[in-house]
Amino acid sequence: MKVVGVILAGGQATRMGGGDKGLLELGGVRLLNRVIGRLGPQVEAMCLNANGDPARFDGFGLPVVADTVEGFAGPLAGVLAGMDWAAGEGASHVVSAAADTPFFPRDLVEGLIAGGAGSSPVLAAVREAGRVRRQPTFGLWPVALRDDLRAALEGGLRKVVHWTERHDGREVVFVSSDAFFNVNTPEDLARAELML
Repeated sequence: MKVVGVILAGGQATRMGGGDKGLLELGGVRLLNRVIGRLGPQVEAMCLNANGDPARFDGFGLPVVADTVEGFAGPLAGVLAGMDWAAGEGASHVVSAAADTPFFPRDLVEGLIAGGAGSSPVLAAVREAGRVRRQPTFGLWPVALRDDLRAALEGGLRKVVHWTERHDGREVVFVSSDAFFNVNTPEDLARAELML
């Protein structure tokens, strides 16, 4: 089993006023650097999924892969771009992480693999108010499913959970719900500073 990572940075950041949230600073360190620092030790290699001019990410030392599906197709398009890149790396699985979520677990990959790595996707989840809430931008994705995912996206599917359920998708509940806190607004960034 060879696991590589894809950092999803292809969102439009509309609630933050546009731009790349991963380039914002938290405690004097860019969010993207924080995510790279957490995911890097857990995987064999990483790429960054982002659209537009890749040169803006030159300083991060990662290959940049763009969505291959037309239009803004959401996080699944980024997962597919990561899967395509992972196939070229000879990887069996790709783990996705969001570029705006600086506190995700340092044992994310280990936990996802323990949850049933094989031919089914596995999503991270947390328990809040007695119910399980899946984190659709954090998952373990079998590269073998990339053609199926491409066909689903080209057919208009956009909801992560709708696709994972088609493939006996599983979830792994992580203890801390704050671990998946993501920075969507200026207020979220201020809260993240306090959490830091």
